[in-house]
Amino acid sequence: MSAPPLPEAAVAVLACPVCGAAVAADVAGLRCAVGHGFDRARQGHLTLLPPGGSPHDGDSAAMVADRAGFLAAGHYAGITAALADAVLADGSPRTLLDAGGGTGAHLAGVLDRTPGAVGVVLDASRYAARRAARAHPRAMAVVADTWARWPVRDAVLDRVLVVFAPRNGAETARVLRPGGRLVVVTPAADHLTELVGPLGLLSVDPAKAARLAASLGPHLVPVGTSPHRERLALDHAAVRTLVGMGPHARHLTGAELAARVGALPPEVEVTVAVDVGTWSKDPLPPTLRPLRAGP
Repeated sequence: MSAPPLPEAAVAVLACPVCGAAVAADVAGLRCAVGHGFDRARQGHLTLLPPGGSPHDGDSAAMVADRAGFLAAGHYAGITAALADAVLADGSPRTLLDAGGGTGAHLAGVLDRTPGAVGVVLDASRYAARRAARAHPRAMAVVADTWARWPVRDAVLDRVLVVFAPRNGAETARVLRPGGRLVVVTPAADHLTELVGPLGLLSVDPAKAARLAASLGPHLVPVGTSPHRERLALDHAAVRTLVGMGPHARHLTGAELAARVGALPPEVEVTVAVDVGTWSKDPLPPTLRPLRAGP
């Protein structure tokens, strides 16, 4: 089956990773005005890495498969809904980019609530991009290095989304339009707390909020943060895919994970605890500025 056509409005926000010029779709993929061409993979995604490539490979095929399975089961539907609420809090955007967006599931959920909007998933993993290319008819997937300069034109996006992925404050500020917003989902201290000890998972860094502010503060202004909390009932198969889709997968062998999951009750009540933060490209008016603690 051939890949669906690229959304024109999504193509319009992209830039050539070689020279920075605007790009347009052609029969093979994308081409810039200077003549640099980028063929579209048969799975539907494009690769727009900077000259010399990238040192970041992104998630493996196995990790992406686990992520796709876990999200398709609806376990993180509440997170997607909270993300969409934050995206729509300041009006309906027309252009969105999910940086480190993986399979595109969260972006697809947001696009379902924003008729007429288009989206782009940037991710270092070609395995994720293959799935993201078909996540939504109004979205496209690009393999890119989100730590480097993004293959995106200046000031063209209404929203940048980051869900459990690294943040690039400078690039986010560059690509957002005036009035644009960054919406970030980060794990809270008690996220998946029932699994951390028994499975030997990585715990959330208690200084995570401070590190987030330090990385974004020079480029963006905080607007506000909303907590999202819920409880999930997960069987052993769901727990295995949850662990396998994240950074924990790099620290446990298959045998270790199987033994530890096997020791859990048949069904485990797990806490989902995240914070959804919104950041602005522009200084906020006094009535909207976050309150500071202290005198």
